[in-house]
Amino acid sequence: MSWLQKTFRALPMLCLLAAGWSAAKAEAPQLQPLPAPAKVDPALADLGRHLFFEPRLSGDGSRSCASCHIPARGFADGEPLSRGYNGTEYFRNAPGLLSVRLKPRLMWDGRGTELTAVVREMVLDAQFMNGNAGIIAERIRQMPPLFALWRRAFGERSEPRGEQAFLAIGEYLKTLDFGRSAVDAALRGEAGLPPLADQGMRLFTGKAGCVACHHGPLLSDGKPHRLGVPEHPALMREPLRTVSLLRHVALHKLPNPMATRGDPGVYAISKDPAERGSFITPGLRGLNHSAPYLHNGRFGSLDEVVDFHDRGGGPGSELRPLGLSQQERRALVAFLQALSAPLEKVAEPPAHDYNAVDGRRW
Repeated sequence: MSWLQKTFRALPMLCLLAAGWSAAKAEAPQLQPLPAPAKVDPALADLGRHLFFEPRLSGDGSRSCASCHIPARGFADGEPLSRGYNGTEYFRNAPGLLSVRLKPRLMWDGRGTELTAVVREMVLDAQFMNGNAGIIAERIRQMPPLFALWRRAFGERSEPRGEQAFLAIGEYLKTLDFGRSAVDAALRGEAGLPPLADQGMRLFTGKAGCVACHHGPLLSDGKPHRLGVPEHPALMREPLRTVSLLRHVALHKLPNPMATRGDPGVYAISKDPAERGSFITPGLRGLNHSAPYLHNGRFGSLDEVVDFHDRGGGPGSELRPLGLSQQERRALVAFLQALSAPLEKVAEPPAHDYNAVDGRRW
């Protein structure tokens, strides 16, 4: 067989290898700027904005969605472990809601994949707002300005339904986005980063390997990983937080829930023992506004977070030690800080009160 015949016979295999190499190269994790804003129904989103700040969606009228998702704190609450309905102490950190529309899996344990369904859970769950869909609908009907917004969104003859309220809040959440950061400008080729942050970005995508799990527009792969984050001391020291944890594992039917002594993470949802102690990778935008960090607020500063990752995490971690110098750790922190843009001021809608509806006074 001549060399020419051998070459032609080898061409199909060479083409397949080249195609595979190209596909792998194209699918390599990359940082991405934020996409264009979501297209929303303006009337529905405006109704959702009013409902997001309305405390009478909760059982006793004491809490709104904004009680745990505060605009001035990046729609988080700034607490290591959040607080819930009527004195409930929770066992996880309240995540921020900016650009939540881009998350493939919601909640720290990934149990939510659809925005409206997660809103529904948060409003109705006894630990969060303890609402009731029927009562919510009636309260909306008894507040004329809110009822008018309802009919502008759903039609002049429509009557309030609790399930539609959750849809409206979800539509409002789609309008919440991070601002354009210095990193966005750099990724679009519009401006360079300061030298230290630029070094940090090169470490992030190179030596440190952070981009393997933190990529895409939110810098998250949306998948569960176990980092060995130490439990927050308050989890077992404060009885109400312990009760919240035990209720959670019992609700999700884990065996022997009363023996639980730590947050099982994704395992409570998947029942896969390999995912015990795993949590969905958090996005990295807006970190300047959303401390403390990780699922239990265990670290109060970005320096602590970077040091923890540099050490390879805690017991049972999937991470490997990075061996970064002190200067390299500073550079990574500078890059993470450059992912934040100033927060836009959010105007809270006026409070509504019960009044006459259809000629009747409530």
